[in-house]
Amino acid sequence: MSKDLIKQLIERQLPEAGLLDTPLDGVQLFRVTTPIPCVPAVYDPTLVAIVSGVKEAVLDGHHHAYDSNKYMLCPMTMPVEAGTPLASEENPLVGVMISLDAKVMRELALEMETSSSAARESGAAAPHGLSLAGWDTGFTQALQRLLELIDSPADATVLAAGRLRELYYAVLKGEAGGAAKRAFGVGNEIARTIDFLSTRLNEPITVDDMASQVGMSRAVFHRRFKEATKMSPIQFVKSMRLNNAAMKIAGGKTVSEAAWDVGYTSSSQFSREFKRMYGQSPRQWSHDAQVPVGMM
Repeated sequence: MSKDLIKQLIERQLPEAGLLDTPLDGVQLFRVTTPIPCVPAVYDPTLVAIVSGVKEAVLDGHHHAYDSNKYMLCPMTMPVEAGTPLASEENPLVGVMISLDAKVMRELALEMETSSSAARESGAAAPHGLSLAGWDTGFTQALQRLLELIDSPADATVLAAGRLRELYYAVLKGEAGGAAKRAFGVGNEIARTIDFLSTRLNEPITVDDMASQVGMSRAVFHRRFKEATKMSPIQFVKSMRLNNAAMKIAGGKTVSEAAWDVGYTSSSQFSREFKRMYGQSPRQWSHDAQVPVGMM
């Protein structure tokens, strides 16, 4: 079993540029052959594995470039800038994107935390919002076994859930396991706060509101949140709102509609904060944004 075989599996399904929904729940294949600059995006809990080319993600100014040597784990919903600035016909970006099932990840993380080794890891530092991890043998084997089901829908119906669970387990045991356990296991207060925020972007939310959701003092919550996301809670909320608005504008909504959807009641404030974040006004962005859906 090897990354070469995984690459062959993906390229057989997707010989041309595009994004392919597979029969496996939450599993998409992608191939990008033109450069796409890093643009605002929101990552839900996701795993991205690259078999060719380089993908980039920027979180609060911190650049994460990863290729076939490292897979990327985003264990919490995060506002990022993402793109494929080096993709070309000669060197396409090829890989797989897997949405993480929070229920299954929680079950596995909690099971693993009952072991003595997991208990010793519980005092580790808070994880970053994005983590890169090497392709170890367990991860490589589990990913290949999962993707082999694409060719057999009948087998996929019976086996897909088990093989996804096997892949999740490999992630939890790998280099990104600490980040995954803190997001889905005991001590997942910050991830729960982000889930709470993600469904209330159009509502006024204070740091005290967030801290009370997880039973922390304001000071402790602020410190823990920044350790996990590299942003203060207020910075995070603003980035989530503006990134969501930028995606809505790129998807065809008017500037006013996008601003209202993410909680801005003042169009001048929205325009001012948008330009400060992205270096151009929302209207300029609406003219320039031409990013293929799903490629960010």
